[in-house]
Amino acid sequence: MPEVARAIRAMYRGKRQPPLPVRVRDELGELFADARFAGAFGAEGKPGWSPGRLALITVFQRVENLTDRQAAEAVRADLSWKYALGLELDDPGFDASVLSEFRSRVVEHGLEELALDLLVAALIERGLLKAGGKQRTDSTHVISAVRDLNRLELAGECVRAALEALSAAAPHWVQQVLDLPGWADRYRSRIDSWRLPASETKREELVRAYGSDGYALVAAVYAPFSPAWLRQVPAVDALRVMLIQNYVRTTDNSGREVVKRRRPLDDGGEGLPPGRWRLTSPYDTDTRWAAKGDDLFWNGYKVHISETCHTDADADADAVRDNDGTDGTDGTDGQAVAPPNLITNVATTDATVPDAAMTEKVHQGLQRRGLLPHEHYVDSGYASAELIVGAREAYGLTLITPVLLDQSPQARAQAGYDRTAFAVDWDNQQVVCPQGQASASWSPCLQRGSDAIVVMFPATSCRPCPVRTQCTTSKRGSRQLTLRPQAFQQALDSARAEQTSKQWQDKYKIRAGVEGTMRQAIAVTGIRRARYRGIDKVHLEHVFSAVASTSSAWTPGGTDIRSTEVTPATSPALNWPTST
Repeated sequence: MPEVARAIRAMYRGKRQPPLPVRVRDELGELFADARFAGAFGAEGKPGWSPGRLALITVFQRVENLTDRQAAEAVRADLSWKYALGLELDDPGFDASVLSEFRSRVVEHGLEELALDLLVAALIERGLLKAGGKQRTDSTHVISAVRDLNRLELAGECVRAALEALSAAAPHWVQQVLDLPGWADRYRSRIDSWRLPASETKREELVRAYGSDGYALVAAVYAPFSPAWLRQVPAVDALRVMLIQNYVRTTDNSGREVVKRRRPLDDGGEGLPPGRWRLTSPYDTDTRWAAKGDDLFWNGYKVHISETCHTDADADADAVRDNDGTDGTDGTDGQAVAPPNLITNVATTDATVPDAAMTEKVHQGLQRRGLLPHEHYVDSGYASAELIVGAREAYGLTLITPVLLDQSPQARAQAGYDRTAFAVDWDNQQVVCPQGQASASWSPCLQRGSDAIVVMFPATSCRPCPVRTQCTTSKRGSRQLTLRPQAFQQALDSARAEQTSKQWQDKYKIRAGVEGTMRQAIAVTGIRRARYRGIDKVHLEHVFSAVASTSSAWTPGGTDIRSTEVTPATSPALNWPTST
């Protein structure tokens, strides 16, 4: 190790900026201790590579967007990587398959977020992160690592994938039980690798054939003479789900079973499952189709990234509040400089989950790390009246977000009396109109799954009113208002009034900066396209991408690398079987 340190010192002497692995090592030392991964790696068995080192290698791999084979080669050949990992100059490295085994073990034991937790803890210790201040969150789409299939291709590929898995797991069972004509030719190659019939009649024949073959295969697997463990093969379960979602079996007039494809309800069919449940690939059962607007349609996931967003003015205020006028300044005129924007939370969902469903989970993640902000900047997709009130009451933070404006005809036309023109007496459950008339009824109800209050004014007061045309277009001649419960309605009214001001709009501009972080994550770490299959491994990929982006953002350009006394980067390796 001293030889590597001396070489690094000679290479980057002077003002030349060292590469990221060198800066991370000098600033953080042992970031990922082996002991933190002890739950995933046994203390017995053949000694293998240190999980702490493998975690750091995975971070560098995401920074440079390398494959496993390229990352393993960098460990063998790149001097800066050897320095960061505490390896000797002649260390032979490891086989690329070790990285895949490492990821599988981490996911299996639920340690996907451990790397980000450790980095955040190190940054908190160095004073670069703390609770309070401002943070912002946004999401972007992630394309899955499987081919896009239409319903016909999906049906055939599910049968083929199940056959392939069973042939590998129980070849003798397949030879003895599955001897059906045409199967060898029909499922020899991937369904999407050959051109489907152009004729609608032949396509329908193929649809029925895939369905019949699928039912026959599942029936054979679940037959009493078949081993019970065959039912646990993932590809078989994917086939079973596909059949339920896409086919129905009926009986014709002669009593024969007929297999046909499901059709949508509006087409007079049996109905299809909602998109959030619909299987899209037998190889990744977590990925889902989703659409955003008119020009974005993808099969995959979403990633939600939260980061700090302090300004120099915030840093000045913090310095004054902490009575610390020198630390954190730029060293010239004493003005405090804002710390870099650092990622504090990452969440991964399938593509159908709306942003609003993740707001509470993002706050829970920030609370778990002790990094809840005072102000959280999000777009309107993350907001609702319930979430604004809930964030304030549960976490003591303010959700800074544009909310949906009043959609009444009067508000949209900006003419007449909209809801703000009416005075609400919550204690007496009564509303008074601009002309001084009181409401006749106050009816709590449930609208689209949310609590609401419907307020009606008497027709005897509305019909003779001289400004009725400015108030209502109802044929019955009376005005109706729909309110939310008091706390939610007042939060909506306050947010709607505030977001029209120039001061609020200038304040909200800070949220746009998260787009740059998204762009960096896409360009540098490649999170737009998932490398792995399954939401757990995709989330692990996103976590390491966040660690890579954060490490690049905060490590200073010039570090002190004069010392050649370098302690090992990780503790002694835990014993776990691996390839070498």
